[in-house]
Amino acid sequence: MKDKKDLPNLIPVFPLSNFIVFPNTTVPLNIFEPRYLKMTEDAMSSNRLIGMIQPKKSGDLKKPDLFDVGCVCRIVSFNETEDGRYIIIIKGLNRFKIIKEINNDKIYREASVDYEFYTNDTNSENEKFDFSKIEKILQELKNLFEKQGFQINWKDLEGQNVYQTLSALSMASPFSILEKQILLETKNLEERKLKFEEILDTYNSDFSNIKTLQ
Repeated sequence: MKDKKDLPNLIPVFPLSNFIVFPNTTVPLNIFEPRYLKMTEDAMSSNRLIGMIQPKKSGDLKKPDLFDVGCVCRIVSFNETEDGRYIIIIKGLNRFKIIKEINNDKIYREASVDYEFYTNDTNSENEKFDFSKIEKILQELKNLFEKQGFQINWKDLEGQNVYQTLSALSMASPFSILEKQILLETKNLEERKLKFEEILDTYNSDFSNIKTLQ
């Protein structure tokens, strides 16, 4: 991972709803909107960095307000399709807080950001955390996925450490935009585990009430 000293404080931001990225995780993206095609081209010609962030449901439809926290990512794979789309793979490097959005003459948005609130992201995968602490989360998530008809390859999670597993589940979970944002903003694994359990308790409680009403 890049050292925070090497990360720029001015980055392009890609608002994508219900989509979060954690450091040390890789995710594919299908780019087709003109503004994000241009963003990708500019990133590829410079440092390959883009900031992934969730938009809020407030603000202008074409320029919604943004949450404060996102993750700066590096484009690690790039392919162009015959119909002009870009298929890229991004890798999360470090979470950031937006200081302010920059007025520019580009068709995509840029923001001035700060990485200091997430100083441990560089060593996030090395955080000591026993896997047994999240076994309850795994079981409850399996039940939730089944209830909501979501599919996930649980075998892909085997052999991963706790950080990788919780990150993958946070990103793939059928949670709301705000719930995913809460998980993204957690400072460490212990806090993320607790927030995960709180969210799951809400879903399990709602499901139990539905069964009772029936």
